[in-house]
Amino acid sequence: MPLNPTDVTSCTCAGLRKATRLISQNYDATLKPSGLKATQYTLLATVHKTGALPMKQLASVLGMDRTTLTRNLKPVIHKGFIQNETDTDQRIRLVRITKEGTRALHEATPLWQVAQNRAIEVLGQKNWNSLMLVIDKISSEEE
Repeated sequence: MPLNPTDVTSCTCAGLRKATRLISQNYDATLKPSGLKATQYTLLATVHKTGALPMKQLASVLGMDRTTLTRNLKPVIHKGFIQNETDTDQRIRLVRITKEGTRALHEATPLWQVAQNRAIEVLGQKNWNSLMLVIDKISSEEE
């Protein structure tokens, strides 16, 4: 039965936010033994993959504003997993993963993989592939 796009119970935004909360809860619960939340794991993994980045560029890569990035960085900086340092251009702050952060990331990755596999299993591989394509499409249109 087709959904009615004018029915508020079919709100795209509300539906995506609900799904995101539920998926985030799964990742957070699975990552709990590592001491990392899903958002922290993503930060560490992104900075590990990209190398040191200016705050503005990292915020763009993650699809968030600088204020949200700053708030999300505080706990991982406090844990010593990320350094926020001044670049040669004193106006630019670089975000860099530390050795401790790399170690925490590698220790948490098997737990993340469990959560990732669970999400794929619940959705089914074909639906997960389609979802990732849709996410990529939405993300590229926002840039």
